Amino acid sequence: MGTEPHRIKTITELHRIAGYDKPQHPLISILNLEGLANNTDITSVLFDFYVISLKRGCDKLYYGQQKYDFDEGLMAFFAPGQILRGEESSVPARLEGWMLFIHPDFLWGTSLANKIKNYEYFDYSVSEALFLSDKEEKLINEIVTNIKNEYHTNIDKFSQNIIISHLETLLNYADRFYQRQFITRKITNHQVLDRLEKLLSDYFNDDDLITKGLPSVQYISDSLHVSPGYLRNLLKTLTGQSTQQHIHDKLIDKAKEKLSTTNLTVSEIAYNLGFEHMQSFSKMFKAKTKKSPLEFRQSFN
Repeated sequence: MGTEPHRIKTITELHRIAGYDKPQHPLISILNLEGLANNTDITSVLFDFYVISLKRGCDKLYYGQQKYDFDEGLMAFFAPGQILRGEESSVPARLEGWMLFIHPDFLWGTSLANKIKNYEYFDYSVSEALFLSDKEEKLINEIVTNIKNEYHTNIDKFSQNIIISHLETLLNYADRFYQRQFITRKITNHQVLDRLEKLLSDYFNDDDLITKGLPSVQYISDSLHVSPGYLRNLLKTLTGQSTQQHIHDKLIDKAKEKLSTTNLTVSEIAYNLGFEHMQSFSKMFKAKTKKSPLEFRQSFN
């Protein structure tokens, strides 16, 4: 767990370490997970390329500090520089599925070069992986088979564009399936909403806001044990608001309470809520309520 990850810079190096023949294409490859799991004893790895995987089996993997048990078929996405760690064991993991490796150089000069950064699930943690239905899994497998067939045939001037097109289709379907997952996994997702509500209530009820200041999106995400991107997209799907908007709404609710039930000045309320400057507080309050703090207070008199 504490050892430095093994950095793999090229797909050719990956094939060599995993005991595979030289790759058909130096910048893109698809490997069978069963063979990959049995051919290497490396338990911590950092790839210099994108990794997309579809796993089904009894493997335990760590991503960052989180652990996830892959007993069901699911997809995970990793950007270059992320660390993937397996659980050390004398018994080889039973795994089915594949891993698709895409070196950033393969994307140069294509429509996907900049667009791939818009697919935020590359920054999700493993515990936020994508669960696929049988129908969805079949569709994704067909796309990956098309990619594999393309780079295994004679490479010509059309090959890269065709593969890029397949990759975009795969990523767009993953985007759609994540949106479906946000909606269909109701119990889990609504538990996140309930925990967010309690977390914000407790935070703004704390008398130490002067010292702590306003909660950051990173603080909220860490407290809920989810990645910032996953939380943002989950909230957008379920509530139409970002994490930051939820923080501001709870802040305004607390400000309204103080304006209507205490004799504190607007400056004192702003200071107590963690604002360094009253003007910043007043500007946010008016943007949210269409009234200044004083106008809101006068409406109760």
